Amino acid sequence: MNKYKIALIKGDGIGPEIIDEAIKVLDSVCSKEDFELSYEEYLMGGSAYDVKGEPLPQETIDGCKNSDAILFGAIGGDKWDNLPRHLRPESGLLRLRKELNVFANLRPTQVFDELLDASTLKPEIIKGVDLFVVRELTGGIYFGEPREKTSDRAYNTMVYTKDEIKRIAVVAFDIAMKRRKKLCSVDKANVLEVSQLWRDTVIEVAKDYPEVELSHMYVDNAAMQLVRNPKQFDVILTGNIFGDILSDEASMICGSIGLLASASVGGKVGLFEPIHGSAPDIAGQGISNPIATILSAAMMLRFALGETSAADRIEQAVKNVLKDGYRTKDLAGIGGKEVCSTTEIGSIIADYVAKI
Repeated sequence: MNKYKIALIKGDGIGPEIIDEAIKVLDSVCSKEDFELSYEEYLMGGSAYDVKGEPLPQETIDGCKNSDAILFGAIGGDKWDNLPRHLRPESGLLRLRKELNVFANLRPTQVFDELLDASTLKPEIIKGVDLFVVRELTGGIYFGEPREKTSDRAYNTMVYTKDEIKRIAVVAFDIAMKRRKKLCSVDKANVLEVSQLWRDTVIEVAKDYPEVELSHMYVDNAAMQLVRNPKQFDVILTGNIFGDILSDEASMICGSIGLLASASVGGKVGLFEPIHGSAPDIAGQGISNPIATILSAAMMLRFALGETSAADRIEQAVKNVLKDGYRTKDLAGIGGKEVCSTTEIGSIIADYVAKI
């Protein structure tokens, strides 16, 4: 029997409650598949600052690096917004990504037929949408130097090396080969030199993937096309800041940010998390949607542990639960028969996992 060590970072706000439901589902799938998970909990974000005086303690870094994968909830909240930037919860997450060298952020967006009416877009526009954003995560303008802010002037630097672009492009092309073999690389090559290098490098990598249909799109047009005709996309490859914006836009196609998972991979240990924030305004009320975290756990099984059958089982269970009309509060009234609390929907998904 395969055994894996999972680092848990519950974080702030709704983080602890959604992670607890993901663990419930993981325990259910372990009982049906031939592997075992052990968990160790670590602090990061505002909760870490409150206890340790910093958003990312060294023991968290060490514990994560010594695990097979990391399952993470969410961090942040108004409570810590006035701290110096290096002490804010978000700084801890940026540093952890850098420490782990998880340079590839994977964000799938799939529209469930049962939730077509949850989106603000017309059902005929979004029915059948199944796209995959691959975002470079550890370079670009968020990490570029020099950077500075004074009282009347500020600047940031957008930097990419050819090697950084090449390695993220390889990840995207490999994913495209397992899907519909279409890849759209998004840049701003008409005005940015760094984007021209991006485009040139992606074209070069494409020579090793003759089966993949490669196209290019400027980021402003890509933002428009995601709303106009999202079904045209299969895999979208882009840099850090553009991917940050486009993946959040793509998330709203399906109607709720509470449905979408993500993975940050490329280093020795992958980080798996829902794309939404900590939502401190609803924390503790039992109304948060844990499905994104549960699907992130499925991505962890698939991309980090190679437990494909278990990942398939969880994803199918989520589809079946939605098909049978179970909804959390954010999806109330969207074709459902029963509105469930956070713990109720987690238990129902866990039960469905056991029945598949």
